[in-house]
Amino acid sequence: MNRKLLRLAGLPVAVMLALTVAACGDDDDSSTDSADGTETTSVSGDLAGAGSSAQGSAMEAWIAGFAEVAPDASVTYDPIGSGGGREQFTSGGVQFAGSDAYLDDEEIAAAEETCGPNGFIEFPGYISPIAVAYNLPGVEGLKLTPSVMARIFDGKITMWNDPALVELNDGIDLPSTNITPVHRSDESGTTENFVDYLSKAAPADWPHEVSGDWPVQGGEAAAQTQGVAAALRGGEGTIGYLDASQAGDLGVAAVQVGDEFVEYSPEAAAAVVDAAEVVPGRSEYSFAVDLPRDTTEAGVYPVVLVSYQLACANYDSQEQADLVKAFLGYVISEEGQQAAAENAGSAPISDELRGRAQGAIDAITAS
Repeated sequence: MNRKLLRLAGLPVAVMLALTVAACGDDDDSSTDSADGTETTSVSGDLAGAGSSAQGSAMEAWIAGFAEVAPDASVTYDPIGSGGGREQFTSGGVQFAGSDAYLDDEEIAAAEETCGPNGFIEFPGYISPIAVAYNLPGVEGLKLTPSVMARIFDGKITMWNDPALVELNDGIDLPSTNITPVHRSDESGTTENFVDYLSKAAPADWPHEVSGDWPVQGGEAAAQTQGVAAALRGGEGTIGYLDASQAGDLGVAAVQVGDEFVEYSPEAAAAVVDAAEVVPGRSEYSFAVDLPRDTTEAGVYPVVLVSYQLACANYDSQEQADLVKAFLGYVISEEGQQAAAENAGSAPISDELRGRAQGAIDAITAS
């Protein structure tokens, strides 16, 4: 089988999240219990991944936690963005990927060619609110409807004291300054999720097709999640979208859902994912979902990023297959999801979703 896996050294080390732990303990002891009750696995070897920068903080936590239970393994992750991660995965450049959007038809064909006849696995492993963040000193508690948000990012509302914003935010002194929308310059799953929300929640005000490439001219562009955060902090009057874990001290808008304005939270984000339906007509171990972005259900935050873990269902060696299975198993475990929640503010996946994902992971084999 033509796996076309590239050498690990080919990844850009400067931007790679890496954690390598030397082997320790008695080689004859294949499985012990750690202090917290987690079984230590005997897997070993090198595992390379790439993709979603929104998953960056969670991946740091997963790599660190996995090192504690698998000290003979080394896992690296290059947060180059979802588009780059999918490209590297489907071409065989990495063994796994993180992506804020599920594979499209062309990418599925490429993944099946690279992974072989058993195809690939694909499941949500990271759920996080997308914060609509702004830099407007002295302004707290900003409220936005889907319509107003769409018109801001489409360049139709250009001033902070626009009547539509003033009406929504009674009692808040909005300045008579320009709005500078900030968007991703690279192909991004965060962009695709945000545009998907705008297209479904405000279809009359957002005429653009859903894509990982930002469709509107103007504003300010920045690469990757960290770049958007830096651009927002670097200029007053900016507003942008980014993984909520990176919002930090920026102002974050509450979004209208039904008759109320909902602030983001992991719990509100998880609620909309649990209400989603699996995309039909895909492979057996693809658990891609379409989110109900236009929901009016109370307490639900629909501006959500669902990020997937991608892997092959078959690897060239048993060592590699076992390592991928062990790492992804840790990612979806209660311990792994809690580590991501603490480090990245993400929403732990539900038990039902964990069961589906574990079924896909269990299907991984070696040729």
